[in-house]
Amino acid sequence: MIKLIKSTFYHELQTKIKLMWFIFWAKQLSFGKKCEEFEKKFALWQGRKEAVFVNSGSSANLALIQSLLNLGRIKKGDRVGFSALGWSTTVMPLLELGLKPVPIDIELNTLNISSNIPNVKVLFVTNLLGGCGDMENIVKNKNYILLEDNCESLGTVYKGKKLGNFGLASTFSFYVGHHLSTIEGGMVCTDDKELAQELRIVRAHGWDRNLTIRGQKEKQDLYSISPFYSRYTFYSNGYNLRPTEINGYLGIVQLPYLNEIIKKRQENYERITGKKHPFDVFSNFAIPLIFKTSDERDMFVEKYKKVLEMRPIVGGDLTQQPFYGKSKHMKNAMIIHNRGLYIGNNPELTKKEIERIGDIIKECASHILT
Repeated sequence: MIKLIKSTFYHELQTKIKLMWFIFWAKQLSFGKKCEEFEKKFALWQGRKEAVFVNSGSSANLALIQSLLNLGRIKKGDRVGFSALGWSTTVMPLLELGLKPVPIDIELNTLNISSNIPNVKVLFVTNLLGGCGDMENIVKNKNYILLEDNCESLGTVYKGKKLGNFGLASTFSFYVGHHLSTIEGGMVCTDDKELAQELRIVRAHGWDRNLTIRGQKEKQDLYSISPFYSRYTFYSNGYNLRPTEINGYLGIVQLPYLNEIIKKRQENYERITGKKHPFDVFSNFAIPLIFKTSDERDMFVEKYKKVLEMRPIVGGDLTQQPFYGKSKHMKNAMIIHNRGLYIGNNPELTKKEIERIGDIIKECASHILT
């Protein structure tokens, strides 16, 4: 069977050997200097001023929304638009933190959010499967705060700019199945120093421990906190979302491979599909297939289930998920929900596997929407 992913890490053996020696010699495995080093290196790679490392991409979304609430930039009850086709943990923090989620349908030709945006305070787009919506029109609207869930599009460059750099902030996932693996892990990137400081507070219980000395002093002076109590003072609503030094070290080891990983994913997509894409760099996450009917999709699954590992396109229409409650479905997202699936694209696919996937798609072309 051709798997969605083959390994926990790119260059897995070398990475595991390095990790073994790191753990053996490390004096500290809780959050520390390796995590901070990875933050600096990832911010440089992404082209952002600030990067805040957390324990998952889901936590990155939660920390970002909580931080904006803590800073007073948004408030409970504000309307937040989100991509109807996406992942649960883009929406769950909105529900949990008292915001009003507003689902926005996607375009069938991109599988990404429509640029027909309703009146919202925040727009939280999901850049799906390595792609994006019409970002030019989306960013033209200055009436909302733009956030990007970029967990599936790490490294894609659209019209000269990396996805994840269009909005106020963006989130990333380093889960084992994603472009870059730290086993579990996530990041929030931004150019806003105040937001980055609040994210570091939210990540660690509401403490100031991961701030600079100057940042800690400002907090302590503002609230008249004595040095004795300063390390156990909770300034904001927060959580324990900290990664470990193991995660940070893995990020440092894997980051130099990232450009190679992205190049292979783009090449695989082009060879498998034979399609052109509208990106300067296309960091494809997976190969989506949309069938003419749900029966044809189900027949494909049954026929090739022992040949290809496949799965639904992320969470489908999120408004139909049990956690969301009863809601009128989104027309295009529901088409993907009922008729879509994806096949994995990973940088370790062999030439034979690439050819086999391409042949299967050609064999079923009459059942697939163009």
